[in-house]
Amino acid sequence: MASRKPARHVSVKDVAARAGVSFQTTSKVLNGGGTVSEVTRARIHQVASDLGYVPNLQARSLVMQRTRTVGLLAGDFSDQNLSRLIVGAEREARRQGYGVLMTSIDLEVSGTEYALPSLMERRVDGILLAAPQMEEDRAVARALDKTVPVVSLHHIAGGGVATVGSDDELTGLLATRHLVAKGHRAIAIVIGPRARRVTQDRLRGYRKALEEAGLPFDERLVTDGSDGAATVELLQRVPAISAIFAENDHLAIGVLSALRDLGKRVPQDCAVVGCDDIEMAAFTVPPLTTIHIPFYETGEQAMRLLLEMITSGSVAPRKLLLPVHLISRGST
Repeated sequence: MASRKPARHVSVKDVAARAGVSFQTTSKVLNGGGTVSEVTRARIHQVASDLGYVPNLQARSLVMQRTRTVGLLAGDFSDQNLSRLIVGAEREARRQGYGVLMTSIDLEVSGTEYALPSLMERRVDGILLAAPQMEEDRAVARALDKTVPVVSLHHIAGGGVATVGSDDELTGLLATRHLVAKGHRAIAIVIGPRARRVTQDRLRGYRKALEEAGLPFDERLVTDGSDGAATVELLQRVPAISAIFAENDHLAIGVLSALRDLGKRVPQDCAVVGCDDIEMAAFTVPPLTTIHIPFYETGEQAMRLLLEMITSGSVAPRKLLLPVHLISRGST
């Protein structure tokens, strides 16, 4: 059996020869430039389409000194909120003609040991960091090439990196204010890992709302844990609790389950507020009151900022906070 020859890529020279136009002019037109008549421009693009011409990005990057590729370093891809951020970022990059090279970090190995060097070795034009596990890793700032624009969705130790996110202290403030406005005075909070900045910020907002209302902060009303046992123990410790703010919706769903197991009605016996506004929040029983965090828009805005920095050549750090708002549902 005769071996099949590999398919030959259509080149700019092929398009130029078929269109009857010089190589230089054809190249400029296919790259979005060139001073030619609209008839000639249309003929070049039609020939390119007929021949199945695909731009050679490697060759173009040598000329433009850019790869039109950005790197995206993420944490756990299975995290629903992170996925919404990534989708927003990737679609914005694609809209502006950039490809995205994505990689994740191994929780057992620092991202600075292989992930960041790997992206920089591939000559990406910029890097978007979406890995909360790296927010206290001081090696991250040292590992970054200071000439490559970087935007992070989380704090980077040492600063010097542009960030895009939401005001997490405000989320805790809005949630707790809502419960205070409903007449609640014994308001508990269920938090995630205490070392995370988002946890500390939302806890700070909770305390600020209590202070505004003239209510004392009571450490007994604070518990951390993702299972219902934490909620059960919390209510056994302080039976007077009439409302609970869970710092994210996954924790809030666990609270709802624990309250149901205890025979408590929501919101009559205990109101619940979550945070993030995941898709499932509208379909819990009862539907969950929550703080909407614009994850998709955050990813989109972060990528837009990164591409602006690439175009301008600026690496100066900026900080953007997107608005959040409360969505009131049946759980309060």
